[in-house]
Formats: sequence, structure tokens, C-alpha cells
Amino acid sequence: MTITHHDELEGLKRIGRIVANTLHSMAAAMEPGMTTRELDRIGHELLEREGAVSAPQATYDFPGTTCISVNEEIAHGIPGERRLVAGDLVNIDVSASRSGYFADTGASFCLGSVQPPLDQLCRDGKRAMEIGIAQVGHNKPLAGIGNAIGAFAAKRGYTLIRNLASHGVGRALHEAPEEVPTWPTRGDKRRMHNGLVLTVEPFLSRGGRWATSGAEDDWTLYSEPAAPVVQYEHTVVATRRGAIVVTLPS
Repeated sequence: MTITHHDELEGLKRIGRIVANTLHSMAAAMEPGMTTRELDRIGHELLEREGAVSAPQATYDFPGTTCISVNEEIAHGIPGERRLVAGDLVNIDVSASRSGYFADTGASFCLGSVQPPLDQLCRDGKRAMEIGIAQVGHNKPLAGIGNAIGAFAAKRGYTLIRNLASHGVGRALHEAPEEVPTWPTRGDKRRMHNGLVLTVEPFLSRGGRWATSGAEDDWTLYSEPAAPVVQYEHTVVATRRGAIVVTLPS
């Protein structure tokens, strides 16, 4: 989507606030013993209250309102009977639509106390996203996002999952530009333009390089090789003054 009118930006900001508030409310509600289905139900009720519709459910018939991935699950985890325990690494991904506008956000959370390296991975994962967002703006190269994130990751000894990319969003959950690498690339000559709406969502890891599906279902993704992975995601708009982040809680 390309924003051309103020009312379009306001519509995008409205759904951006809704998914952000849902994400943070779900994170605040997490507690040991809760199932991921129960956590997803909280997200469902919050979106429904705001007149928003789950984007993965409506677009891809995903078997849940939100994606909840725990520990070895790194993305697209299906809410179910898995019970959260203290020390879990939980990723919550919330995307939804309202009045024809879509927004997408996500974050990884540690449930209770965890080992310092995992806590540091979470903090650095958020920082990697922020570094990517700083590269968003009119006439800037799309590849600049992944190149900047890659330099940050390499300096700190991290790896990046290289087959889960950022993407265009706004009038659909996934739209052009359909793949925006959050890892270093060469030969990508594409540039952003004023009003372009996209996500920035690096998957930072301590050794993982690829996302692979398991035998249990057709959705849940795991790290290959096995390693801790965190993901942080915002929906942003490229402007002549940089990025506008629309997925901020109110």
C-alpha cells in the first residue's frame, strides 16, 4: 500500500493501535499454567471488541486468531493446549484488519526469569528491529534494512533467519513489496517511495539460519539448526522524514 491521503494514514494508525494494544495486553496476561489457546482467546476478544478481524484467519484460514510460538517454535505457532511455564520464550504475532486497513506487529517475551543470554537476545532483537526501521524512508534502498540489521547481528555474534522476510502491508496482510530481506543481500536495486507501507521484522538468533516446518502441522516453524530465536515487528510508513511507526499502543 502507498499512503496518498491523510485519512488513509489515520485508518492505518487506527488498526495499528488496535493490534499493538492487543499484543501488549496478551503479554501482560501471560502466566504459568495458561494454555496458548487461552492466551489466544484474550487476543480474539480484544480484537472483536474493536471491530477488527484476525488477518491470518481471514486470509489464510489460520487455526487461531493470533500466532503464539513457544521456545523451539519460532513462528506461526498454532494456539492450543500447550501450557506456558516459567522461563518460556513466547513470541506473539498479531495482525488484523479494520475498515479495509491491515496492520501487523509482534514481539518475543520471556515469561518470568530467564538466563542472561536469553534476556540479552530479547533486548538485542528489539534493537535489531529499531536499526532496520531507521533505514526506512523515501528513496532509500530496501536492501539497506537488511544490510544494517546484518551488520548489527554480525558484530554481536548473532545469526539471522534468512527465509522469513519483512513485507508490504496495508490493504492486505501480504502485498508488494512481497519480500524485504532483513539480512544482508546484494543486487537488490529496489527503493522505497514516499507513503510505502511495510513491516520490519528481523528474526535474530544464537545460531539459527533457516525456518523449517515440522511434522506436527503445516504452520509451525522451527529453527534450523536448532537455536533460540526472537522476533520483533512493527508496521511502518516510509516518508521523506523517515519512518512513521503505526503499531504503537495507546
